[in-house]
Amino acid sequence: MNDPLLTAPPSQLRSSRPADAVLWLLRRRRRFRVVGESMLPLLEAGGEVLVDPLAYRLQLPAPGDLVVARHPHQPGLRLIKWVVYADGEGCFLKGLNAAASTDSREFGLVPRQEILGRVVCRFP
Repeated sequence: MNDPLLTAPPSQLRSSRPADAVLWLLRRRRRFRVVGESMLPLLEAGGEVLVDPLAYRLQLPAPGDLVVARHPHQPGLRLIKWVVYADGEGCFLKGLNAAASTDSREFGLVPRQEILGRVVCRFP
């Protein structure tokens, strides 16, 4: 299955561990609250996740990663989405609940610099 468009969507996200809380306290992780239903059934509105803001400093997001990104047309809006495809220039991001998601199907590739980090776990 080498075609990045055939990558299966994520179906699990681990719970936080004590080490994750320590990294959050040390400001190595950021909290992000899920708003809306675009990531159902994996993430519910009101749930929180921890994000690693340094995950992509030296590497590209990989298909299957969950990421937080700035909306390309509304810079104040942050999105949590699944990476379907990534290259050196941008990422194709998609919500798990296609009917309730605004994603790359509408706004195209998201520039790499707009990816704010990789979701690592649920919080708390």
